[in-house]
Amino acid sequence: MITAQPRTILISGASRGIGRAIAERLLADGHQLSLGLRDPAALGGCSLDPAIAGADRTGQPRVQVRPYNAEDPATAETWVASSVSHFGAIDTVVHCAGVFSRAPLLFASGQEQEIQQLWDVNVMGPWWLTRAAWPHLSAHGAGRIVVLVSMSGKRSKGRLAGYTASKFALMGLCQTMRNEGWDQGIRVTAICPSWVNTDMAAAVNAMPKEAMSQPADIAAMTAQLLELPNSCVPFELAVSCNLEI
Repeated sequence: MITAQPRTILISGASRGIGRAIAERLLADGHQLSLGLRDPAALGGCSLDPAIAGADRTGQPRVQVRPYNAEDPATAETWVASSVSHFGAIDTVVHCAGVFSRAPLLFASGQEQEIQQLWDVNVMGPWWLTRAAWPHLSAHGAGRIVVLVSMSGKRSKGRLAGYTASKFALMGLCQTMRNEGWDQGIRVTAICPSWVNTDMAAAVNAMPKEAMSQPADIAAMTAQLLELPNSCVPFELAVSCNLEI
C-alpha cells in the first residue's frame, strides 16, 4: 500500500495492456481513478469496474469510467470536467492511449490516414488532455503527468517512420510540459520502454515474450513515481529489455 497521500488520477488507455496494468496497480495502492475509454463497458466485471472497485471511507466510489476518444478534443474536456465534478479535484494524469503503425518513410498511397491517426492519437491526444487538466494540476501544487512514450521516442531503429516521428514529437511535448509546469509544482515523467509483452508486441518473434518487459513491471515503476517528492521525480525512464547500442 502507498505511504504518500492518495492521488486522484486520470488514466487514458486503461482497457488493456500497460494502461490496464497501471490502473489495476494504482487502484490496489489506494488511489482514486478516473478512466477514459473508447468503450466504457470494456471494464465490466473486472476489478476496475466501479461496481466492484468499491468506495472510499466517505462512501465515494473509487473508480469512475468515462467515454474518451484521443482523436476527439471535446471528449478530453468533458472527461476532465466530469472527473472534477465526481472527485472534487484531480492531481495526476497518466497518458497510456496510443496507436502503432508500420508506415515506412516511403509509405504507400492510401497510408496518409494511418499516419494522420498516429499524430492525432500519439501527440495531439496527450496535448489536448493535458491542456484540459492543466488548471487542476497547477492548483494542486504537486501535480504529476506520466506519459508512456517509447524507446522509439529516443532513437530510430528499423523503418517505422510514422510511429517513430510521432513518438519523437511526444517526447518533445513532454519536455515542454515539464518546462511549463515546473514553477507550479507539476512534475512530468516520460516512460520509454522498448518491447513490452502486450498485444502490440504479439507479432514480434525476435525474442520470447517472457524476455520482454512486462506490463506489471511498468505499472510498478509508475506507482513508485507517484510516491516520490517533487524534489526527486525523474523526467525520463528508459526501460529496455534488450541491449541498446
